[in-house]
Amino acid sequence: MEKLDGDGLKASRRAVLTKTDLIRNISSAADLTQKDAEVVMETILNAIVRTLRAGEKIEVRGFGSFRIRRRQPRIVCNPKTGARVEVPAKNIAYFTPSKELKAGLAELGLTGGKLR
Repeated sequence: MEKLDGDGLKASRRAVLTKTDLIRNISSAADLTQKDAEVVMETILNAIVRTLRAGEKIEVRGFGSFRIRRRQPRIVCNPKTGARVEVPAKNIAYFTPSKELKAGLAELGLTGGKLR
């Protein structure tokens, strides 16, 4: 029998929550079929991707925000050969957790890492 967390969502036994796990949780929490929950998940993810591709910011109150950040070109060393390698500039997707998310994780002792 799977455990339910405080929100009634099934907690995965793995250390990684997958897209399939999220679809199952949506299906269970919203009393939707797996197929309908998959449509909801795909719609949300597609909207995020389209918005980022357009160079716009996404804010999900209580969770965090996504935006595109420009990485400048830089020179790094190949760890195997020690040779200097030029890495070109590129755009990356960047997530900033909300104050509420940070506070919730801090209560669980899950602070540090890449949370800003």
